[in-house]
Amino acid sequence: MKQIFVPTLENFPHRADAVVIGGGIVGVASAFWLSRAGLDTVLVEMRQGLSTLTTPNSIESFRSQFTEPAMAEIALPSIEIFENFAEVVGIPGIDISIRHQGYLFVTDDPQMIPDVEAAVQTHHQLGVTDSEYLTGDEVRQRFPYVSENAVAATFRQKDGWLSSHEATQGFARGSRALFLVSTKAIGITRDAQGISGVETNCGTIATRVVVNAAGPFAGLVGQMLGLELPVRPVRRQKAYIKPRVEIPPNAPLSIDLSRDSYWRPETGGALIGWVDPDEPVSVPSENISTDRYFAAQNIEHLLPLFPFWAGIAESLKASDVIVSAGQYVYTPDDHPLIGPLPEVPGFYLNCGYWAGVMLAPGAGKRIADLVTGHMQPSENSLRPTRFAEGIHLEGSSFLRGH
Repeated sequence: MKQIFVPTLENFPHRADAVVIGGGIVGVASAFWLSRAGLDTVLVEMRQGLSTLTTPNSIESFRSQFTEPAMAEIALPSIEIFENFAEVVGIPGIDISIRHQGYLFVTDDPQMIPDVEAAVQTHHQLGVTDSEYLTGDEVRQRFPYVSENAVAATFRQKDGWLSSHEATQGFARGSRALFLVSTKAIGITRDAQGISGVETNCGTIATRVVVNAAGPFAGLVGQMLGLELPVRPVRRQKAYIKPRVEIPPNAPLSIDLSRDSYWRPETGGALIGWVDPDEPVSVPSENISTDRYFAAQNIEHLLPLFPFWAGIAESLKASDVIVSAGQYVYTPDDHPLIGPLPEVPGFYLNCGYWAGVMLAPGAGKRIADLVTGHMQPSENSLRPTRFAEGIHLEGSSFLRGH
């Protein structure tokens, strides 16, 4: 029987130990670990395939350079899983195109130097001992295309990027779950015990466990149970610049901390992005519009620290640029929501991500541990109940969103 399919009346599964709603990399990783834990798991995805909405519109990167302990707790095991992916999923030879070209966070603002120094010290305290602090001169010695205005940076060579599509497919192929595509969750039923089933456009699945991994649609899934989840979808655009000789092919993913702009090499060209602080909260959607002049605006933000983009901009044609967009999801403290909601027994969250690709493997494992009782909710710093408990996780927000 196929694992990924559009269900029919004959093969629709009417019962499962756990149902995951959402077929991006976070949901698929959740289904992988739940099935590996011995649960009969079904994932439902409203679109025609897995990893077709938010996941592929990310920058597809991973990093251990977090200053927030709760994020590092998920990021470090996630990277270990990516680095040993074939062994973890049990598929010899699978290639997720992992590239250890590094992550460079750089600034030309002297006032940020203490923050950058402190960030590296925190990385070391959290176990990331190969994170480096670089002075402006050291940045230019190692990366000569960076402007002479750079004054400080953090860098870790083993951070990088990968193919999120191949990673998602690998989790699916390596799992024992069923993945129902073109299958939209339209309701969640409950009884005196808690969760009792998931209603879809193809039929109802009886279950006692539901994992809400619906990305920007997580809030709508919560509303099926009368819950208002603290999640805010925000549009994030990126642009692919077709191959140019001016783009350094071996460069790290490079982020201008002062302007929230970033770029990385990609198949001879580059992916570029910018976190617009004025981007409003948006409505969850499968069709996210893009701005006509996004790439030009993005390059303007890159120029101060990466001046080689000026030569590219002068001769760039519309046909050289492909702009796409997805939705990041933010919570009140910019940390994801992972774990059960006690007011509805059996209802678990794995949502609220602006860094879903890089955290998905560890987050999926944590959900499975919480469902099976291998981890207690009180041990989980990312539990959704933290806000009601008066806990607001803090961190150095200047690294947020990349």
